[in-house]
Amino acid sequence: MPYPSRPVLKPLEEFKGSATVRQSPEQRARLIAFAAEQYVAGRSLRQIAELTDRTQTAIRRALAAAGVPTRGPGAPARPRR
Repeated sequence: MPYPSRPVLKPLEEFKGSATVRQSPEQRARLIAFAAEQYVAGRSLRQIAELTDRTQTAIRRALAAAGVPTRGPGAPARPRR
């Protein structure tokens, strides 16, 4: 039995198409704040990238600019019984 496909998030209107034009400092600040807020809330780099119409690398750089440490790769470890 195959696994169901993962849902793909649609870009938010405020970020849609903004990756293809030069950003203003205000737009860049909004992207950095949004990425940091969402990452700290538990979203993945992939999810934030889809919501902002950016690459995961762009989101990683935004998090670095915000001073947010990134989590390690993979799912969190399950507690041992």
